[in-house]
Amino acid sequence: MGNSYAGQLKSARFEEALHNSIEASLRCSSVVPRPIFSQLYLDPDQPPFLPEDVKPKVEELDKELVHRYSQNGNLDFSTNQTANEMEDEEEDEDMSDSSSPPIPYSQKPAPEGSCTTDGFCQAGKDLRLVSLCMEQIDIPAGFLLVGAKSPNLPEHILVCAVDKRFLPDDHGKNALLGFSGNCIGCGERGFRYFTEFSNHINLKLTTQPKKQKHLKYYLVRSSQGVLSKGPLICWKECRSRQSSAASLSAKPNPSVSPSTTPEGGSANGYKSGFTQTAPLSLRATDVANGNANGGRNNVLSPTVSRPMPHSTSPSPGCAAGDQASMSSSGPPKKRHRGWSPGSPVPPPGLAVPVPTIRPAARTEPLLSAPVPQSMLTGILQPQPIPAGESVIVPENLLNNSGVRPVILIGYGTLPYFYGNVGDIVVSPLLVNCYKIPQVENKDLDLLGLTSSQLLSVENMILLTIQYLVQLGPDQIPLREEFEQIMLKAMQEFSLRERSLQMSAQCASVSPGQLPWLARLIASVSRDLVHVVVTQNSLAEGISETLRSLNEMKHQQKLPDYVVAICTSKIRGNEFCVVVLGQYQSRALAESMLTTSEFLKEISYELITGKVSFLASHFKNTSLGDDLDKLLEKMLQQRGESVIIPFNGDVSECVSSQEAIAMVSTQEPDLDVDTFQIYQPQLTVARKLLSQVCAIADSGNQSLDLGHFSKVDFIVIVPRSEVLVQQTLQRIRQSGVLVDLGLEDNGTAYQRAEKYVVRLDNEIQTKFEVFMRRVKQNPYTLFVLVHDNAHVDLTSAISSSLSHGEPSHGLADRVINCREVLEAFNLLVLQVSSFPYALQTQQSRISTSNEVHWIQFDTVDDAASEDKLYFGLNEYSKSLQWGVTSPLLRCDETFEKMVNTLLERYPRLHSMVIRCYLLIQQYSQALMALTTMASLRDHSTPETLSIMDDLITSPGKDKNGCGHMLVIRVPSVQLAMLAKERLQEVRDKLGLQYRFEILLGNPASELTVAKHFVSRLKAWRGNEQDDWIPRTYQDLEGLPCIVILTGKDPLGETFPRSLKYCDLRLIDSSYLTRTALEQEVGLACCYVSKEAIRGPIVALDISEKEHEKANGSENESDELLIDLDRPQSNSSAVTGTSGSLADNGVSSSSTADKSQKQAPSLNFQTVVHSSVDEGTFTARETLKQECDSLGNQMASSTTSKLSSLSSVSQTFQWPAHSGKDSKALHAALPRIVILSKAAYCLLSSQKSGNLPSSSSLLPHADVSWVGSLRPLLHKDMSSEEQSLYYRQWTTARQHHADFSNQGEASGSRSFHPRRLLLTGPPQVGKTGSYLQFLRILFRMLIRLLEVDVYDEEEINANHTENNEITQSSNDHWPDIEIFSKMSFDLSVHDPKYRTVSPVYTEQLSRVKQETSKETKLEEPKKRETVSMMLTKYAAYNTFHHCEQCHQYMDVNPTVQISDSTLHAFTFSSSMLGEEVQLHFIIPKSKENHFVFSKQGKHLESMRLPLVSDKNLNAVKSPIFTPSSGRHEHGLLNLYHAMEGISHLHLLVVKEYEMPLYRKYWPNHIMLVLPGMFNNAGVGAARFLIKELSYHNLELERNRLEELGVKRQCVWPFIVVMDDSCVLWNMHSAHEQSSQSLEAGGSSKNVSLKSVLQHIEATPKIVHYAILGVQKWNSKLNARKAKAPFSRCHVHDFILLNIDLTQNVQYDLNRYFCEDVDFNLRTNSSGLLICRFNNFSVMKKHIQVGGQKDFVVKPKIMVSDSLAPIMPLQYVCAPDSEHTLLAAPSQFLLEKFLQHATYKLFPKAIHNFKNPVLAIDCYLNIGLEVAICYISSRPHSVNVNCEGVFFSGLLLYLCDSFVGADLLKRFRFLKGATLCVICQDRSSLRQTIVRLELEDEWQFRLRDEFQTANSSDDEPLYFLTGRHI
Repeated sequence: MGNSYAGQLKSARFEEALHNSIEASLRCSSVVPRPIFSQLYLDPDQPPFLPEDVKPKVEELDKELVHRYSQNGNLDFSTNQTANEMEDEEEDEDMSDSSSPPIPYSQKPAPEGSCTTDGFCQAGKDLRLVSLCMEQIDIPAGFLLVGAKSPNLPEHILVCAVDKRFLPDDHGKNALLGFSGNCIGCGERGFRYFTEFSNHINLKLTTQPKKQKHLKYYLVRSSQGVLSKGPLICWKECRSRQSSAASLSAKPNPSVSPSTTPEGGSANGYKSGFTQTAPLSLRATDVANGNANGGRNNVLSPTVSRPMPHSTSPSPGCAAGDQASMSSSGPPKKRHRGWSPGSPVPPPGLAVPVPTIRPAARTEPLLSAPVPQSMLTGILQPQPIPAGESVIVPENLLNNSGVRPVILIGYGTLPYFYGNVGDIVVSPLLVNCYKIPQVENKDLDLLGLTSSQLLSVENMILLTIQYLVQLGPDQIPLREEFEQIMLKAMQEFSLRERSLQMSAQCASVSPGQLPWLARLIASVSRDLVHVVVTQNSLAEGISETLRSLNEMKHQQKLPDYVVAICTSKIRGNEFCVVVLGQYQSRALAESMLTTSEFLKEISYELITGKVSFLASHFKNTSLGDDLDKLLEKMLQQRGESVIIPFNGDVSECVSSQEAIAMVSTQEPDLDVDTFQIYQPQLTVARKLLSQVCAIADSGNQSLDLGHFSKVDFIVIVPRSEVLVQQTLQRIRQSGVLVDLGLEDNGTAYQRAEKYVVRLDNEIQTKFEVFMRRVKQNPYTLFVLVHDNAHVDLTSAISSSLSHGEPSHGLADRVINCREVLEAFNLLVLQVSSFPYALQTQQSRISTSNEVHWIQFDTVDDAASEDKLYFGLNEYSKSLQWGVTSPLLRCDETFEKMVNTLLERYPRLHSMVIRCYLLIQQYSQALMALTTMASLRDHSTPETLSIMDDLITSPGKDKNGCGHMLVIRVPSVQLAMLAKERLQEVRDKLGLQYRFEILLGNPASELTVAKHFVSRLKAWRGNEQDDWIPRTYQDLEGLPCIVILTGKDPLGETFPRSLKYCDLRLIDSSYLTRTALEQEVGLACCYVSKEAIRGPIVALDISEKEHEKANGSENESDELLIDLDRPQSNSSAVTGTSGSLADNGVSSSSTADKSQKQAPSLNFQTVVHSSVDEGTFTARETLKQECDSLGNQMASSTTSKLSSLSSVSQTFQWPAHSGKDSKALHAALPRIVILSKAAYCLLSSQKSGNLPSSSSLLPHADVSWVGSLRPLLHKDMSSEEQSLYYRQWTTARQHHADFSNQGEASGSRSFHPRRLLLTGPPQVGKTGSYLQFLRILFRMLIRLLEVDVYDEEEINANHTENNEITQSSNDHWPDIEIFSKMSFDLSVHDPKYRTVSPVYTEQLSRVKQETSKETKLEEPKKRETVSMMLTKYAAYNTFHHCEQCHQYMDVNPTVQISDSTLHAFTFSSSMLGEEVQLHFIIPKSKENHFVFSKQGKHLESMRLPLVSDKNLNAVKSPIFTPSSGRHEHGLLNLYHAMEGISHLHLLVVKEYEMPLYRKYWPNHIMLVLPGMFNNAGVGAARFLIKELSYHNLELERNRLEELGVKRQCVWPFIVVMDDSCVLWNMHSAHEQSSQSLEAGGSSKNVSLKSVLQHIEATPKIVHYAILGVQKWNSKLNARKAKAPFSRCHVHDFILLNIDLTQNVQYDLNRYFCEDVDFNLRTNSSGLLICRFNNFSVMKKHIQVGGQKDFVVKPKIMVSDSLAPIMPLQYVCAPDSEHTLLAAPSQFLLEKFLQHATYKLFPKAIHNFKNPVLAIDCYLNIGLEVAICYISSRPHSVNVNCEGVFFSGLLLYLCDSFVGADLLKRFRFLKGATLCVICQDRSSLRQTIVRLELEDEWQFRLRDEFQTANSSDDEPLYFLTGRHI
């Protein structure tokens, strides 16, 4: 550490020492600083270990350590450091010279009024390099520009000028202590203290400022004069490496986080440790404060994955000296008073104190724990050490005891450790459980607690002991499990406190009781937990434990845990746990490493040859023979021949040429999964789509779907060659590229590659190309699919700083880069099976944007699917099925072997040992099955049965199909070793043509031997010559072992033929949920429905037992299966569904037998057998099954293998036998063999008391927010789990989301266009997102389409033939000709298909068929057709575009209140009262109105003149009544009007006004009075017309004053429905008269052009109504009509309010108001003209309009009332009938439509005798014709001479209807009458006035009223018969 003193001036040294001493005395509070002279002149040869020296030394060291330790997750206390290896931020602090306690430091507040912005000095001048790189900076001579790093601005460097004398030279030496620097911002000079300077430049440090830590880089000018970051400042001494081994670790640990600010004691308490194999050093990590750096540390070796390389332990002889160099190799650095300054190495053999460490674990006192001095949360604090507070770790501890103890920090102060600290590990695993945070009240309620301070230290100690006592021999303590225990204890206390109403204090244990209570609890542990109680300090207890461990005899039984308790009077109780258990200590130490770290550890052990002892152990077989020699011998015996590849027993041999030539005779029925989309995938794709729509609708303008017409995408996958190929295959097979129109059919196959990119070094360029496409195509919506998004979550910053693996941080660089975040046409879809790491408090994805896979609750839900998903939950549940051989297994025998080996090789990583053992197991099993039967007893039954199945299945198949076995070996080096060894054994045994062995390395492609490729090709039949398997699915049917390596499995899909997953290497290093579940995820798949039927027992148990007994007698020579296994494991009798499992006899001998005897035994017969599912028809089968059970339980070994494979048969896997194989193609779950640790976590749901994998920390890159949190329930849905993780986990510092934190909590930003698709592994997410792309594209096209009604006109045959027509070339009607045409009374609009026809003479000649269904069938669905929207369409609110957004949206600067409300009152003769309407007029539209000069009172709406000719305007105001369609109404006419000025008024009901105003803030609203809230469309039209006439009068008066004639004011308005979408113009073809082909062409035109054309009609003021026809697809094909018709017009009309002044709409009407109005207008002799060369398309809108009136009883009796039929809408007056909550007019109209048979029986199907209706047209049913007659004088009526009417309908008739009028008409005898009036009295008066009783007969019971209450003013009517 630091510089050597050789050749330095004494004066300089003196100055330094003086400076140092003064500063130290200023800072030091507890210990008197050493005198300067003793520092300077202490004899270097003097032994430094003097009693008076120890404390200060230790304390200083501690300061330094503490500092480092709190700053950084990854520390090394080894000596031989190599500097300049690393640019990592952390590393530069590792050996920082001037460390000091981090906590007491609090920064001086900045002077009043000074700038405190990061990156600026207090004078407010910018210091950031980016701003200053081009500036010329003047600095004094002898000064250098250097870059300082501020913790708050990690991406910036601050520029400072520093005197170079205070900076080190190139060797890291000769820097003067102290500091001298200038601020280059404001020019202030002469800062003599770095502290002062750091305050000035606003570094805002939470720790003591040090130049070594914050001055990072020299700054240099490039040739262009740009100032940029230069080399690192070399603060550390650069020493040469001392051992080549150290070079390994030059690659730093990627998990080190880049931030230099510690997390202020946050309670993450993650795993970490200090350990070192060098004898005299100690490594500290973030032990106590668990800072978020994730510093899980290397436990086993000092060099691997350490950021700073240093030596492996040098030879013992020089060890002490070597280490000592650390303590004396340098000048007395600032405040390091304890060094001897002389020679770098003191004389060997002297004891040298070692840097020590002391974590202070807890901060605020627990209830009863007095803590002497105030500490801040969880940071290491140096204190002076009283004697006896240090522990000397004995020499050779590991060698003597075989155990490396793990010390779990408990509560209180951990002592210092000296000596052989490499042999112990300190773990903060449980430390945060004892730091109970202050919890907010809402969380306390959630947790069921009264306060968070409920447990005293004594209680915690007792709980800990209890927890350790109940741990099983193969379990290790788990933080999550213990936290739940603590929580439960606190809940108990809370309950007690509530019930007893007293404080929890009384429940605490007194310090006196503690020791005996602790021993009492430990006494039940069978000596596995010891308690050591001391009085003075924890050190005594730990020392005692370590000493006894070191001196222990080998026979002695060690306790697993020693709990050291110190009951000190002064400091209260403290404790820690020393873990001594062989298994537990190793598992705890290994679980502290991250995956990357332990993989580096393993590769280090392999490279340095540490494994050689182990390798030599495995050179021999279990019988002691030399393995290689044996294999050679077998090879020679076999000679040239090899074992037959397939269709023959293992004993048959053929020559290798024959073996290569063997190909399958017939194509096997391979179940190769073809790509198809299944129902769940469709559902999820739709969920994704609706979420995208929700984003578009959310109103925050983040996505405008109407803008896009195309979809493009890119899929980003992790680095896995197979995964890339698999994704490519799916894209090609799905045809998505062609469907999206991205590629043509021909090129799609090759071009697919540019759509899949993997996260490797080339991604940058490919991604830039993609982003260029995004920028260049603004009308294309791009989707960036990030598949397996949980795999690399490292942030780009931390990975660049830590020099992690090159691929680290790439995903962050791509997904979170600014271009992606800002591109408005880019959606990011992250896809993950394990999304937990994306669901933290800092998540960038909004919860609403998460789409979760659908969950089938029961099998019935999935009844339609033939295959069901079998995932993690199903595997756990399958343990309860009760089959002999479960799907999840633990190989107990293997575990026992592992444990024996672990004891023998304590220094090796357990995965190495497991792997070597596994290789030996498989090798021996291969040999046992082919040549050396004697080796059988030495392979575990699991391994043997797997290998037997693998080798024999091709032998029984004519094609050579077989099973796949996947062995998961995470370490690439171990995997390669395993592949080589197994291949060698296979080849020497002659099995190389029988099965393949492949290395599944993500970094490389699959390589399969040629003869196996040709076999695969032969099976597939149709592949090209150059086909090679590229994905695992391509290996379907190939008998093979895949050794799958790589840090994580990356979502590769395996073929159906995968039968076994061997996960025995996945053990306690995988203690996060993601790590563990993604391993088991390999086995998840879809299985046949028959395979999951739950626990069904196949046989009567007694019979089973009996057979079993027989089995074990008869076959006593069967294979030994370890009968000590617990019931839950693989040999236990717990079955899968008997219906199809246990019956299978699949072993080599019995399978052949079963095929001869019961050839019908296949899945189909089993599943569908007519007998109860459990019993099988063939008695023989039953016998075999029991035999196989017997075999399994048998108690001795044998060479006979019939039972072996049945041990491993969970289900009858198909034994391919040609003819049966088709029937046997059921897809079955895979069999998974787990390590004990993983098995306990995954099978624990069964027992319920163990933690399950789901309660583990979700991912290594996140940490828990605190130790108190509710339990995550297993049955939570994935949505609930997401919310749970978002509340209780936080991203660690190196996590890509860590930066997504706002200044204030809760201000984190979700990215609006980012979605997350989550679903279990292998459930079909790829297919789902490809389908999503497809339907997204369809929807965008669909957004450009509209469904319009396409119905032919009705009643075409009722039309009057008009002889008078105009020439078809005329553009406008000629009034002379037109007025001579007769009016066509028949209604032709298809929407009136079900209304009563209007009587004409023509109609009376039409024969109506009476055979028509008398009951009205349900209204038929109306025909629609999809049309592309054109640029002239009317739109609803969902349309957004640049052109019309001003028209649509309020300018954000303008408030919605900028529209003003104006009342407008006029009197209506019809209503007989004043009407007050309200206008809401936006500021921008006020020019259309006239206001009074003074009060801004609305006077009138401006109208143009008839003579105006403005091509950029339409003259008529447009009124659109709308109801219930604030979103869906087509009220955006901007494009339809081609953007020209027009006056558009929405007519809305009062209660709907706020909604319409919200969606259409720029529209003028006309709000109807509240009394019309329930009225129909008639009222709106009536008021529009009344208002317009009143306004016309006002305008005439106003303009008359200006000299305009009254008749010159424009009298027309447009009344248009809110569903008119497009307008067309039709022109007839110019054609010769001979041409039979009639027809014409049509083109889409704008509403503007239609209106301008119609408004240009000559003499237009003489027409009352002008309209256009309704579009249908046959319009062009039919013979050209007359260009103008005089007939009904609907939906879109120009109404002359002047001419129609006396013709009113019926304001009460709900239906047919326009037919009624047209008939009135016509009868008044006015002209109605329809332009046939224009048509309007009407959109089919599902919501709003009149459809939504639901008739309900006024007083609801119960919710589930049957619907009320229309005939119940009327009742007798004063009756008890249910009164309805609906307007009386509505009830009446509905009743009349349905009561035809009751009211007018004579008129039904009788058009000759219509019903006479006077002054009204009402729909009285399709079967009845209505003859409309107007009572007005001079009116035009249909000729009805000689017509006998079958009924009379009088509806609210006025005084024009008199008795004389009625006497002119003749009625059939028995004709019926219906008189309708407002009330009973007017009903009676009408009957008297019209003298009806003369000709009509009435009865009392013929009076009715509408069924509403008297408050709602019912209508009354009377029926009668003609006499």
